[in-house]
Amino acid sequence: MPRLTTLIVGITAVALSARAGAADVDWSKVDQAMGKPSTSQPGGVHKYGLPRTDLKITVDGVAIKPALALGSWIGFLPMGNGAMFMGDLVLTENEISPVMKRLIDDGVEITAIHNHLLRTTPAVFYMHVGGQGDPVKLAQTLHAGLALSQTPFAAPAAAQPPVTLDLDTAAIDNALGAKGSVNGGVYQFSIPRAESISEDGYGGSAVDWVRRLPLTFNLLARGKAAITGDFVLLGKEVNPVLKALRNNGIEVTALHSHMIDDSPHLFSCTFGRMMM
Repeated sequence: MPRLTTLIVGITAVALSARAGAADVDWSKVDQAMGKPSTSQPGGVHKYGLPRTDLKITVDGVAIKPALALGSWIGFLPMGNGAMFMGDLVLTENEISPVMKRLIDDGVEITAIHNHLLRTTPAVFYMHVGGQGDPVKLAQTLHAGLALSQTPFAAPAAAQPPVTLDLDTAAIDNALGAKGSVNGGVYQFSIPRAESISEDGYGGSAVDWVRRLPLTFNLLARGKAAITGDFVLLGKEVNPVLKALRNNGIEVTALHSHMIDDSPHLFSCTFGRMMM
């Protein structure tokens, strides 16, 4: 199974081969195989959000909201006669091995396993997965693998009224030079790099996700927030960025890659601070 790359909302266009195959996929059957409906995203992507609402995770006594750092997801993109998919699965220590074995047995690739946060109670990890083929069969495999974890598939409870965050979001936007958005009680950013990235011949918008720098703010108290995020970096940028973060009191919690054969090869520097 060729190594492919992750897909998220940031995808804005697709290759011509993907467009040709889009009409051939019966997404209702894929939804049935996954055990929940997908949401259609720009560029023909179908995304399944699987937040770990079952987990009660704390870091240094701070409760971690699913939207801050516990959001599993899988994205499908039609390709030729089938589809490619990639995703990020949030798993506990005891869930990693059974889920991985089930996915590998059916040919799914594992491209990374890493932590995002330090001192989590209980410990949680992030498994990146990918593959290509019949989207219904891929969805069946993914569902079977995730069924070996406690990942919820049921529809979430009725939507709650929009949350008003007691944060100066305008000042945060100005400091970062980007516009954030409220999602699941946190303030989020997705900031793209400028480089064109490719992996195994797939480039442009099909690998757009990897250029994006996710950053989230979780309100803790009036004017105070926990933060976590990833900086997507070239190798030469890694240590200068790590130094700048540490010099400003922000923890570097992980350094890892999400893909195997990307060009140029990129690293994700995960960082966080529980009170700002």
